[in-house]
Amino acid sequence: MTEHEINKGDYLIALPSAYNPNDVEFNQSVILLTDHNIDGCMGFILNKPTPYLLSELVPESSGAFTVYHGGPVEPDRLFCIHKCPDLIPDSIAITDQLYWGGDFNSIFNHIEMGLLTHLDLRFFMGYSGWDNGQLEMELSNHHWIKTPNLRFNPLEQATKTYWKEAMQTMGKDFSIWFNAPENPNLN
Repeated sequence: MTEHEINKGDYLIALPSAYNPNDVEFNQSVILLTDHNIDGCMGFILNKPTPYLLSELVPESSGAFTVYHGGPVEPDRLFCIHKCPDLIPDSIAITDQLYWGGDFNSIFNHIEMGLLTHLDLRFFMGYSGWDNGQLEMELSNHHWIKTPNLRFNPLEQATKTYWKEAMQTMGKDFSIWFNAPENPNLN
Protein backbone atom coordinates (compact mmCIF):
# COMPACT_ATOMS: atom_id res chain seq x y z
CA MET A 1 0.00 0.00 0.00
CA THR A 2 1.39 3.39 -0.97
CA GLU A 3 1.11 6.56 1.08
CA HIS A 4 -1.52 8.01 -1.24
CA GLU A 5 -3.39 4.82 -2.13
CA ILE A 6 -7.07 5.72 -2.10
CA ASN A 7 -9.91 3.38 -1.25
CA LYS A 8 -13.63 3.88 -0.95
CA GLY A 9 -14.45 4.15 2.72
CA ASP A 10 -11.41 6.34 3.40
CA TYR A 11 -11.91 9.67 5.12
CA LEU A 12 -10.29 12.92 4.03
CA ILE A 13 -9.63 15.61 6.63
CA ALA A 14 -8.90 19.07 5.22
CA LEU A 15 -5.69 20.65 6.46
CA PRO A 16 -5.75 24.37 7.33
CA SER A 17 -2.47 24.78 5.46
CA ALA A 18 -4.44 24.36 2.21
CA TYR A 19 -6.93 27.12 3.06
CA ASN A 20 -7.84 29.18 0.00
CA PRO A 21 -9.82 32.37 0.76
CA ASN A 22 -11.35 32.21 -2.72
CA ASP A 23 -12.59 28.64 -2.21
CA VAL A 24 -13.86 27.93 1.30
CA GLU A 25 -15.94 24.95 0.17
CA PHE A 26 -13.63 22.39 1.77
CA ASN A 27 -12.31 24.45 4.69
CA GLN A 28 -12.43 22.30 7.87
CA SER A 29 -14.22 19.54 5.94
CA VAL A 30 -14.31 15.84 6.64
CA ILE A 31 -15.18 13.78 3.58
CA LEU A 32 -16.19 10.13 3.30
CA LEU A 33 -14.99 8.67 -0.01
CA THR A 34 -17.80 6.58 -1.47
CA ASP A 35 -16.23 5.55 -4.78
CA HIS A 36 -12.82 5.27 -6.37
CA ASN A 37 -12.20 3.94 -9.86
CA ILE A 38 -10.15 4.61 -12.98
CA ASP A 39 -12.12 7.83 -13.65
CA GLY A 40 -11.50 9.34 -10.21
CA CYS A 41 -13.05 9.64 -6.76
CA MET A 42 -16.37 10.63 -5.26
CA GLY A 43 -17.36 11.44 -1.70
CA PHE A 44 -19.54 13.54 0.59
CA ILE A 45 -18.66 16.31 3.04
CA LEU A 46 -19.96 15.00 6.37
CA ASN A 47 -19.88 18.16 8.46
CA LYS A 48 -21.56 20.94 6.45
CA PRO A 49 -25.29 21.01 7.27
CA THR A 50 -27.54 23.16 5.11
CA PRO A 51 -30.47 25.10 6.58
CA TYR A 52 -32.85 22.72 4.78
CA LEU A 53 -34.80 19.72 5.96
CA LEU A 54 -35.56 16.82 3.64
CA SER A 55 -39.28 17.59 3.82
CA GLU A 56 -38.62 21.09 2.43
CA LEU A 57 -36.75 19.72 -0.59
CA VAL A 58 -38.80 16.58 -1.25
CA PRO A 59 -42.53 17.23 -0.79
CA GLU A 60 -43.37 13.50 -0.78
CA SER A 61 -41.29 13.05 2.38
CA SER A 62 -42.30 14.25 5.80
CA GLY A 63 -38.90 13.36 7.19
CA ALA A 64 -37.31 15.95 9.48
CA PHE A 65 -33.80 15.06 8.31
CA THR A 66 -31.16 17.77 8.05
CA VAL A 67 -29.74 17.85 4.53
CA TYR A 68 -25.98 18.32 4.28
CA HIS A 69 -23.87 20.03 1.63
CA GLY A 70 -22.05 17.07 0.06
CA GLY A 71 -19.87 19.09 -2.29
CA PRO A 72 -19.82 21.35 -5.32
CA VAL A 73 -20.66 18.75 -8.00
CA GLU A 74 -24.35 18.42 -8.96
CA PRO A 75 -25.50 20.65 -6.05
CA ASP A 76 -29.16 20.29 -7.03
CA ARG A 77 -29.13 16.49 -6.79
CA LEU A 78 -30.01 14.53 -3.64
CA PHE A 79 -27.77 11.70 -2.40
CA CYS A 80 -27.60 9.65 0.79
CA ILE A 81 -25.36 7.36 2.79
CA HIS A 82 -26.90 4.73 5.04
CA LYS A 83 -26.47 1.45 6.90
CA CYS A 84 -29.62 -0.36 5.69
CA PRO A 85 -29.02 -2.17 2.39
CA ASP A 86 -31.65 -4.75 3.34
CA LEU A 87 -34.32 -2.00 3.28
CA ILE A 88 -32.93 0.01 0.35
CA PRO A 89 -32.63 -1.86 -2.99
CA ASP A 90 -29.77 -0.96 -5.33
CA SER A 91 -27.53 0.28 -2.51
CA ILE A 92 -23.82 0.53 -3.30
CA ALA A 93 -21.37 -0.73 -0.66
CA ILE A 94 -18.79 1.70 0.71
CA THR A 95 -17.66 -0.56 3.56
CA ASP A 96 -19.17 -3.62 5.24
CA GLN A 97 -21.36 -1.28 7.30
CA LEU A 98 -21.93 1.78 5.10
CA TYR A 99 -23.70 2.17 1.76
CA TRP A 100 -24.74 4.98 -0.53
CA GLY A 101 -27.59 5.55 -2.93
CA GLY A 102 -30.32 3.08 -3.67
CA ASP A 103 -33.97 3.34 -4.54
CA PHE A 104 -35.23 6.66 -3.17
CA ASN A 105 -38.89 5.61 -3.37
CA SER A 106 -38.06 2.80 -0.94
CA ILE A 107 -36.16 5.24 1.26
CA PHE A 108 -39.08 7.67 1.46
CA ASN A 109 -41.60 4.86 2.06
CA HIS A 110 -39.48 3.42 4.88
CA ILE A 111 -39.10 6.87 6.45
CA GLU A 112 -42.89 7.31 6.38
CA MET A 113 -43.34 3.88 8.03
CA GLY A 114 -40.79 4.79 10.72
CA LEU A 115 -38.35 2.08 9.65
CA LEU A 116 -35.54 4.55 8.82
CA THR A 117 -34.42 7.36 11.14
CA HIS A 118 -31.63 9.93 11.23
CA LEU A 119 -29.49 7.23 12.91
CA ASP A 120 -29.77 5.11 9.76
CA LEU A 121 -29.06 7.59 6.98
CA ARG A 122 -27.83 11.04 6.03
CA PHE A 123 -28.87 13.12 3.03
CA PHE A 124 -26.65 15.37 0.91
CA MET A 125 -27.12 17.93 -1.83
CA GLY A 126 -24.26 17.51 -4.27
CA TYR A 127 -21.06 15.56 -3.94
CA SER A 128 -17.30 16.08 -3.96
CA GLY A 129 -15.46 14.69 -6.96
CA TRP A 130 -11.92 14.40 -8.28
CA ASP A 131 -10.67 13.39 -11.71
CA ASN A 132 -8.19 10.53 -12.03
CA GLY A 133 -4.96 11.52 -10.26
CA GLN A 134 -6.33 14.82 -8.90
CA LEU A 135 -6.89 13.64 -5.33
CA GLU A 136 -3.50 11.91 -5.24
CA MET A 137 -1.92 15.25 -6.23
CA GLU A 138 -3.87 17.09 -3.52
CA LEU A 139 -2.72 14.52 -0.96
CA SER A 140 0.90 15.01 -2.11
CA ASN A 141 0.44 18.78 -1.74
CA HIS A 142 -0.83 18.30 1.84
CA HIS A 143 -4.34 19.57 1.26
CA TRP A 144 -5.77 16.51 3.01
CA ILE A 145 -4.97 13.84 5.56
CA LYS A 146 -6.33 10.44 4.52
CA THR A 147 -7.36 7.83 7.06
CA PRO A 148 -9.35 4.60 6.79
CA ASN A 149 -11.00 5.06 10.19
CA LEU A 150 -12.12 7.93 12.40
CA ARG A 151 -13.39 5.77 15.27
CA PHE A 152 -16.87 7.23 15.18
CA ASN A 153 -19.99 6.63 13.13
CA PRO A 154 -20.45 9.24 10.38
CA LEU A 155 -24.23 8.91 10.69
CA GLU A 156 -24.32 9.72 14.42
CA GLN A 157 -21.56 12.25 15.01
CA ALA A 158 -22.40 15.86 15.86
CA THR A 159 -21.26 18.17 13.09
CA LYS A 160 -20.17 21.33 14.91
CA THR A 161 -17.04 19.69 16.35
CA TYR A 162 -16.62 16.97 13.73
CA TRP A 163 -13.50 18.39 12.04
CA LYS A 164 -11.74 19.07 15.36
CA GLU A 165 -12.53 15.57 16.62
CA ALA A 166 -11.33 14.08 13.34
CA MET A 167 -8.04 15.99 13.70
CA GLN A 168 -7.66 14.71 17.27
CA THR A 169 -7.92 11.11 16.06
CA MET A 170 -4.83 11.71 13.91
CA GLY A 171 -2.56 12.00 16.98
CA LYS A 172 -0.21 14.52 18.51
CA ASP A 173 1.57 15.29 15.22
CA PHE A 174 -1.59 17.16 14.22
CA SER A 175 -2.33 18.78 17.60
CA ILE A 176 -1.25 22.18 16.29
CA TRP A 177 -4.41 22.22 14.17
CA PHE A 178 -6.94 21.34 16.93
CA ASN A 179 -7.73 24.98 17.64
CA ALA A 180 -7.20 26.42 14.18
CA PRO A 181 -9.81 29.04 13.31
CA GLU A 182 -12.22 28.30 10.50
CA ASN A 183 -10.71 31.18 8.54
CA PRO A 184 -6.95 31.29 9.26
CA ASN A 185 -6.78 34.83 7.85
CA LEU A 186 -8.78 36.04 10.87
CA ASN A 187 -6.20 34.70 13.29
